Amino acid sequence: MPYLYQDSKPRQPALPRAARATHSSGQGYEELKQECLRRGVLFEDPDFPACNSSLFFSEKPPVPFVWKRPGDIVKDPKFIVGGATRTDICQGDLGDCWLLAAIASLTLNERTLARVVPLDQSFGPDYAGIFHFQFWQHNEWLDVVIDDRLPTFRGRLVFVHSAEHNEFWSALLEKAYAKLNGSYEALKGGSTIEAMEDFTGGVGEMFEVKKAPDNFYEILEKALERCSMVGCSIDTSSAAESEAKTPFGLIKGHAYTVTGIDEVSYRGRQVQLIRIRNPWGQVEWNGPWSDNSPEWRSVSPSEQRRLSQAALDDGEFWMKFEDFKAHFDKVEICNLTPDALEDSAAHKWEVTIHQGSWVRGSTAGGCRNFLETFWTNPQIKLHLTEKDDGQEDCTLIAALMQKDRRKLKRLGAEMLTIGYSIYESPGRDGHLGKDFFRYHPSKARSKTYINLREVSNRFKLPPGDYILVPTTFEPHQEADFCLRIFSEKKAITEDLDEKVAVDLPEPLNPSPSPEETEEEKQFRVLFEQISGKDLEIDAEELKYVLNTVLKKTKNIKFKSLSLVSCRNIISLMDTSGNGKLEFSEFRVFWGKLKKWINLFLRFDFDNSGSMSSYELRSALKAAGFQLNNYLLQLIVLRYSDGEFQIEFDDFLNCLIRLENASRVFQALSVKNRGFINLNIGE
Repeated sequence: MPYLYQDSKPRQPALPRAARATHSSGQGYEELKQECLRRGVLFEDPDFPACNSSLFFSEKPPVPFVWKRPGDIVKDPKFIVGGATRTDICQGDLGDCWLLAAIASLTLNERTLARVVPLDQSFGPDYAGIFHFQFWQHNEWLDVVIDDRLPTFRGRLVFVHSAEHNEFWSALLEKAYAKLNGSYEALKGGSTIEAMEDFTGGVGEMFEVKKAPDNFYEILEKALERCSMVGCSIDTSSAAESEAKTPFGLIKGHAYTVTGIDEVSYRGRQVQLIRIRNPWGQVEWNGPWSDNSPEWRSVSPSEQRRLSQAALDDGEFWMKFEDFKAHFDKVEICNLTPDALEDSAAHKWEVTIHQGSWVRGSTAGGCRNFLETFWTNPQIKLHLTEKDDGQEDCTLIAALMQKDRRKLKRLGAEMLTIGYSIYESPGRDGHLGKDFFRYHPSKARSKTYINLREVSNRFKLPPGDYILVPTTFEPHQEADFCLRIFSEKKAITEDLDEKVAVDLPEPLNPSPSPEETEEEKQFRVLFEQISGKDLEIDAEELKYVLNTVLKKTKNIKFKSLSLVSCRNIISLMDTSGNGKLEFSEFRVFWGKLKKWINLFLRFDFDNSGSMSSYELRSALKAAGFQLNNYLLQLIVLRYSDGEFQIEFDDFLNCLIRLENASRVFQALSVKNRGFINLNIGE
């Protein structure tokens, strides 16, 4: 199961150069390359073979593709021709314009490009059919190795290609990203900011253009100055509008790249312009300030050269900033650091990272609309102790990312709708319960719940302690997540996971009762009938007694206790060590059982006869067992049904096993007033 356990302790951000080799052989790029050169063969990647499974997972190729190396496509292949530029990216027959818009933005920053696309690669004398690229994934840089076999049809590349027919870096980069995500088909549809973050490890912010701040032009100008990656798009109102062309030549539901912003002197006044690129490499804006518009006739040739203005059908065009705001709906900015674009000063940011999971039945509680389960979500405590310089508040960016959803597309996974809420801490340790969230409103929250890979927002909060609760919108939805906390001053973060501990009363020694209750008298009669002359019962006989009694108990759903469970009960209660229960031992167990029945009924809130698995944490704590998320997830997987319900026999089995385990630990641990701290799972 992919969502079971994540080490929840905060981590430092990964160093950009510390890229981990990902090839199944365990070898890195240089080792694999040198091995191929030594053997005189061209590399063939067994992890991403040249076959249909690397192309599509839900359909067959529409035409027979042929995998060819660049040397089989052109006579003189080059990795890069004249530098990697935004015109090197032309979209093919795959709906990954979001990725190509990010690649175009990547070319605007040489340092960032050189990290993703190592430039010491070529088709020269040491060519071995192997290339590598580096991507950021969930606080880790990965080095992805590929062979250079590319899908073609009639001798031409099917997917991304360069305007220069003998240049192949962009096609190979797309292949490496497809391998990272499982297939080319996995790249269909997405958000530009997703790829931008994978290229930089940066943090994304999204702006709705119609609601953007008054200084939006300055924000975009500063973003490009700081080498941030910027994309934009036009919303669609229905699936039918996807990639529909407007009368002005713009494409709806399509990812564009912002490649420049500037002012030009026009008829005695300054006009704000913005430069946009369509990753198709064609189809451009045809309104004012487009390539052949009359406005350019009033601009001097030197000014046109400064702006790199050329009337070419290359997919890139200028438009007036006011027209941009009127026609585009969303702008995505990936900041290489989270410095506020409204601010003039750059800051050094403190970053902590948490890895976690939402697991059905235990930690997948959904948003605050679902109060009964919301409290079971993972909880992260934030200690904001230092104010920003010259400010009264603390700046915080919380970026919540769901992991590997694109890679899991082949298994039917889609992007979940995610978000988070932030609460003032009540000042106590441990996982907060349902009543806290019932009576306390959130202090801050993500602007919206949305089905994007990452949701990030910037906050200013007074110094203090806060609880951040990351969630899916609906309960019972599983995913792994990565939560990044950026702060201008050092913020201390910790997961509010329970320490594993057992707090049980000392076990009672069986002793004859001076006076038996009526219930005990009835049990003694039944016990003697079954036990025979030795007045002891074995596991088979105990199974008969308990199943007979519990099936008659009202208000609980009960199937039956297994023979294994009854052996566990005897192991727990047998003080003589003969593998059987005397009546006095059985009487002690019956007292314990009645407490467990009452506990079960107490947490059966809807009186259905079964308990929600989300209440198991509280029920076990009331029984004396404090578990962390990992152990709780394992127990829920073992004992809950498909509707996340636990019937009494499963609850009883769980308690018996936990108490047996605690006795083992008790024998190995030092007692401290009846409290035993079990350091497991930490």
